[in-house]
Amino acid sequence: MSPDEISRADRFHFPRDRAHFVAGRGILRTLLGAYLKREPPSLNFRYGPQGKPELEQNQANSLHFNLSHKEGLGVYAFARQRKLGIDVEAIATDFPGEDIARRFFSHRELQELIALSPDLRAEAFFLAWTRKEAYIKAQGQGLHIKLDSFDVTLTPGEPARFLRGIGPEWQIFTFWAGVTHPGALVCNGDSPAVLRFFSWNA
Repeated sequence: MSPDEISRADRFHFPRDRAHFVAGRGILRTLLGAYLKREPPSLNFRYGPQGKPELEQNQANSLHFNLSHKEGLGVYAFARQRKLGIDVEAIATDFPGEDIARRFFSHRELQELIALSPDLRAEAFFLAWTRKEAYIKAQGQGLHIKLDSFDVTLTPGEPARFLRGIGPEWQIFTFWAGVTHPGALVCNGDSPAVLRFFSWNA
């Protein structure tokens, strides 16, 4: 890792979090190196205003990437000529999702959530959260984008779509990284994106 990555790893209080960061950066460098045909240690990162990592301009070769991790599980997304963001969460039935939705979701999303049967609400909350978080990460603006400024679908089993506040060039793709880990990928582009999914079990 680079000196700034080592410094960041050393700031983690818990050894488990430090190990997850080191492993995540090592995997990221390995994958980026394979796509760019470069040695992983030679890659240099820069960071946007909200901390989103990017490759230095002279190394990127139009390749964009994003990553997310939860409970020891990580997901990575790579694309050329497209902005993208990815998020993965773990469904927790005891999580106060409805209370958080009342604070941060749009009125339309909240109404869709509470109209569902109670046994579906936890999954629906995290479906919405991953979709919103992935879009915000794609923009690289963090909490400067209010979560209630745009609408997403959230009913389990229904297609993932933006309903309000987002331009038509943005697309949502959903996936399950584990039985209880829903994920979402958001990217832009003039033409529909073609996705390929790969699993890596260390």
